[in-house]
Amino acid sequence: VQLQASGGGLVQAGGSLRLSCTASGRTFSNYVMGWFRQAPGKEREFVAQISWSSGSTYYADSAKRRFTISRDNAKNTVYLQMNSLKPEDTALYYCAAQSSFGGRIDSVDYWGQGTQVTVSS
Repeated sequence: VQLQASGGGLVQAGGSLRLSCTASGRTFSNYVMGWFRQAPGKEREFVAQISWSSGSTYYADSAKRRFTISRDNAKNTVYLQMNSLKPEDTALYYCAAQSSFGGRIDSVDYWGQGTQVTVSS
């Protein structure tokens, strides 16, 4: 089982990035795919989720109106489009396969490696 995240980088405040997470090794159709992030010295926090099967989404308040999660079932890939980025969005972003909606970190069954997002002011 592998979740491969990519797309991080350095961007100026107000800019955009699109993160990708490609799943392989098993069928994730019954899972909810999520993005979490962890800033230095802080706990890992939930960002957004999407259901592979229905496309239903759920966002943390900090991500609403700026971030959009989507999926391409044919490519087994989930995306996180991040717009209007702020310096406080700087963090290591992780994709995850979860058993339920709600953003609970204890519902994560599989983690991908992180991809660094750095937003300069």
